[in-house]
Amino acid sequence: MIQRSVIMSIAKTHLLSKLKQTIIAALGVTFGIGSYITLVSFMTGLNNMLDDLILNQTPHIHIYNEIQPSKQQPVDIYEALSGSLNMVRSIKPKQTQKKIHNAQPLIDLLEKDPRVRGALPQVKTQIFYIAGPIDLGGNLTGVNILQEAELSNLGDYIVEGSPQDLENTANAIILGSGVAEKMSLEIGERVQVNTVQGELFPLKVVGIYQSGISDIDNIQSYTNLKTAQKILGQPENYITDINVKLYDTDDAVGLAKKIEEQYGLRAVDVQTANAQFETGNTVRNLISYSVSVTLLLVAGFGIYNILNMLIYEKMNDIAILKATGFTGRDVQWVFMSQALIIGIIGGVTGLLVGYLLSVVISNTPFETEALPTIETYPVNFDPWFYIIGISFAIVATFLAGYLPSKRAKKIDPVRIINRL
Repeated sequence: MIQRSVIMSIAKTHLLSKLKQTIIAALGVTFGIGSYITLVSFMTGLNNMLDDLILNQTPHIHIYNEIQPSKQQPVDIYEALSGSLNMVRSIKPKQTQKKIHNAQPLIDLLEKDPRVRGALPQVKTQIFYIAGPIDLGGNLTGVNILQEAELSNLGDYIVEGSPQDLENTANAIILGSGVAEKMSLEIGERVQVNTVQGELFPLKVVGIYQSGISDIDNIQSYTNLKTAQKILGQPENYITDINVKLYDTDDAVGLAKKIEEQYGLRAVDVQTANAQFETGNTVRNLISYSVSVTLLLVAGFGIYNILNMLIYEKMNDIAILKATGFTGRDVQWVFMSQALIIGIIGGVTGLLVGYLLSVVISNTPFETEALPTIETYPVNFDPWFYIIGISFAIVATFLAGYLPSKRAKKIDPVRIINRL
C-alpha cells in the first residue's frame, strides 16, 4: 500500500488543480454548517426566552387549599337512611380556610428535601386599588421579596425600583405596570388598597412590576409577607400558598403527588400547569432541528455531486495511478482524503461564520414595551451545537465521498488507456 503522505499529496494536488470546484464544495459545507449554527442558536435562544418568561413566573409546584364541594352530605351518615338511595341537589362548597394549616413546618420539611431549591410562602388576596376617584380590582401577593428575587427571578421583572426597596420599606407595594399606568401612579406616591372585607390600607409605591403579559400586569402587585398579613388582619402563621422551586423539574410530578397524598392539599406541578405551552415548545424545537438537518443534508448532496464530477474528470489520472502501482484501495483513499479535507476546512469555516452571525444577532437591539428586560435578540451559544456541526460536516463529507471513491476504485485502467 502506498504511503499515506503520498496519497495526501495527490489529494491536495487534485484539489488545487480544480481550485474553483474545491472552493464551491467547501463553501457548500460552510453555508450548511454556518446556517445550522445560526438557525439553531437563534431558535433555541428564542425558545429559552419564552421558557423563562413563563416558567420563571410559574412555580415548579404550587401548593394551596382548594375549595371543593362536600363529598359527604349529612344524609349519607344518617343511619336511618343508610340503606336507601339518597339524592342531594345544589351541593354547596364546604367551608374551608384559605390558609394552609401548619404551613411553616411543611416549608421546613420541604426545604430539607434534597430535590428542593426552596419553598416560598405567600399570602394571596383579592383587593381594590384606590387612588383618588379611581378604583380597580386586582390581586395582591405577599412574599419574602429577596427569596422570590433569588429563586423566581422576580427582580428581573421589576422595571423601576428594586426588591431591596420593598424589603427596607414598611407598608410598601410594587405595583403592576398596568395598574400604575391606569392610575397615573409613580414611585414615591401612595395608593390605598381595599380588601373584600372593606378595610382600607395605605401603601407606598416603591417599584413597578412588568411581566410582559398584560393580563397579569393589569392586576398583579406585590408587598411584603408581613404587610399582606397585616392588611388581612391575620397572624404571622397565615400562609395561603407555597411555591416550590426544584433543582430538576422532572421531579415535580412525583413530589406533587406525594404532597397531595400526605397532606391533603392541592399541589399542581409545572408540567400540568403548562401542558399546552410545553406542547408548543416541543413543536418549535422540532421545526428548528428539522430545518437545520435539512440544510446539512443539502450541503452533503452538493459535496457528493462535486466529487462525483471530479472523479469523472480525473479518469485519466486514475488510470495512470493504477498503471504505476496504486491499488484500488489507494485510489479510493485519494478521493476520500479530498472529501475529508473539504469537510474539515468547510466545517471549521462554517463554525466560525455561524458564531460570528450569532454574535451579530445577539447584539442586535430588540426593544419592545412588553419585554422591558430584553434588550437584544436572545441567542443560545451551546457548545454542543458546534460539536454537532463539525461532526456532521466530517461524517457528511465522508459519506458523500465514499460512493464516488468506490466507483474510482473499480475503474479498469486498461480501458481508459486504450481510449487515449
